[in-house]
Amino acid sequence: MSTPFDSVPRTLVVRCPDWPLTALGVVPGEPALVLAAGRVAAASKAARAAGVVRGQRRREAQGRCPEVAVLERDEATEARRFEPVVAALEDVTPWVEVSRPGTCAFGVRGPLRLLGGEAALLVRTAEVVGAALDAAVGPTHPGCRLGIADGRFTADLAARAAGVAAAGAVVVPVGGSPAFLAPQPVGVLGRPDLADVLVRLGLATLGAFAALSAADVVGRFGAEGRAAHRLAAGLDGTPPQVRRPPPDLAVAVDLDPPVDRIDRVAFAARSLAEQLHDDLRGRGLACTRVVVEAETEHGERLACCWRDEGVLGASALADRVRWQLEGWLHGPPAVRPTAGLVRLTLLPDEVVPATGRQAGFWGGASAADERAARALARVVGLLGEGSVRLPEWRGGRDPADQLVLVPLTGGVGEVGRVDAPPADAPPWPGVLPPPSPAAVHADPVPAELLDARGRPVRVDGRGVLSAAPVALRVGGREGRAAGKAHVVAWAGPWPVDERWWDPRRHRRRVRLQVVADDGMARLLVLEAGCWRVAATYD
Repeated sequence: MSTPFDSVPRTLVVRCPDWPLTALGVVPGEPALVLAAGRVAAASKAARAAGVVRGQRRREAQGRCPEVAVLERDEATEARRFEPVVAALEDVTPWVEVSRPGTCAFGVRGPLRLLGGEAALLVRTAEVVGAALDAAVGPTHPGCRLGIADGRFTADLAARAAGVAAAGAVVVPVGGSPAFLAPQPVGVLGRPDLADVLVRLGLATLGAFAALSAADVVGRFGAEGRAAHRLAAGLDGTPPQVRRPPPDLAVAVDLDPPVDRIDRVAFAARSLAEQLHDDLRGRGLACTRVVVEAETEHGERLACCWRDEGVLGASALADRVRWQLEGWLHGPPAVRPTAGLVRLTLLPDEVVPATGRQAGFWGGASAADERAARALARVVGLLGEGSVRLPEWRGGRDPADQLVLVPLTGGVGEVGRVDAPPADAPPWPGVLPPPSPAAVHADPVPAELLDARGRPVRVDGRGVLSAAPVALRVGGREGRAAGKAHVVAWAGPWPVDERWWDPRRHRRRVRLQVVADDGMARLLVLEAGCWRVAATYD
């Protein structure tokens, strides 16, 4: 008798653990983490042993592991160094699909016929991936994790549960997906809002969620709940398939003259991704898997398949194209084309009916964000990578530390970056009270703060002013008209003594808010015996 799992093909998932760190050359024994949008995106084994986990804020992670090295995420480097792994897997199967740099999958039906069994396939895959990682990032990499199961979702969880190196594999037997998934927490579904509701309803595991009737789930959670319920039951809704894309849905652009630099082809690639998204939307379709193809001046043909667990929007498509171009054009010589690209093609290899998007009751800002993202993307295409920067909240005690400018690399999601502290963010000890200053100076201006006798105002070891401030001279100029003003109000001081345990990074300073009779409110900082104007208020 056939079972529902007969239609779910066996899939092998390859995961390179801690890939954002591995791609940056971090040794597994070194305490390090990678930040993305102010939270931990990846942490090394040594950092995890100290209590650092994904999703933590920077301050919490550094509190758990003070010696941890904090690195910024570099998706271009991740894509460039993962390309040799994808290319090497072509010796096992030509149908490799990449979800993001560091993770890929393929159906095992074809390779099993050549290698004679899943055990032999695992050994061969581990050998191929290990050799590619040795060449791409060096012999200190943490290896790879492999998982085989019915469907990609279960195989991915199996790979996460696997150990490292050739023996680091978990094989879920045919039909064994429900038993393997049952004890898994609902958080692995990748739907935080849904998982939060399920936990509050007492459904903390996939087994408890899968035990509900499909009709009840659809009635309560709609289409998203139905898709999650199928995954929890082991019915992978988007298994890898080996079929050519419909040619009438493909979009292409000719590049004249040939291009061999990512900054020159980035604008064309993003425009092509937007064209494909608009064409699919006009047909009532959405893409879940796309094939990126390129042709070089010497006649070489390059292709790679990318998948997303959900549908690929315009910005997600553009990200996948950019990552693939990084791997081709800036990768190792073994995978780099011998000539510039003359044609770029996107083929939607798997499409589903578009279910639409629920707008906010008052309209929302999603449409405006999308228009802004496309306009900024065109600026990046014209001026090059890094030409557009957006503020991102990082947190800190001083205004200069709280926001940083990061390059725009994605699309709509990046326009909505977190540029203010979240509502649930814990307070920073020693942070300045509101309001925030209107302007923070990149180069603080020297200043003199004087008391009633004309002597410089100092701060003792207990954080107490030597006298009440009366006059302020900005820039060291003499006379009232030349920059001297009378202090009409002041607040503080707020002393800060950071990293006193590390002589190399020890920093001690005092902050003071001052309002002068020239109508300006300033933030003064006393450090190394000198007052400086660090910021100004409206």
